[in-house]
Amino acid sequence: MKSNILVLCTGNSCRSQLAHGYLSTLTDANIYSAGVETHGVNPKAIEVMKEDGIDISHHTSNHIDEYADVNFDYVITVCDNAKERCPYFPTKAQKFHYNFPDPAKATGSEEEVKAEFIRVREMIKDYISSFIKENQIN
Repeated sequence: MKSNILVLCTGNSCRSQLAHGYLSTLTDANIYSAGVETHGVNPKAIEVMKEDGIDISHHTSNHIDEYADVNFDYVITVCDNAKERCPYFPTKAQKFHYNFPDPAKATGSEEEVKAEFIRVREMIKDYISSFIKENQIN
């Protein structure tokens, strides 16, 4: 039976979308991503994932309430704000947390902002790869 995995962040625009992309590509699990708010999928997140061979352009920004009836096996919060605001899930889900920097808050030149998106993308890619291996998710 496939695992149900939820990735949760503040606005479901960058960090959770990046993690969702890697989980969908590297596992056969049912992947969901959501925010405690919805901000739309960030175009720079789509761009840097495309450069790594993953298309998340079809993703949508979803609110956590949309998944109230899903029985999750794993819930991964990817920012402190989401962890603090995460609603209680009446589920057996194992909870994981890592506070990734928010690339949407990057400032500077276009190149510097893109470099921050790539840096965070690589951090999330490494984290997700380890998460999959450590939890033996197919």
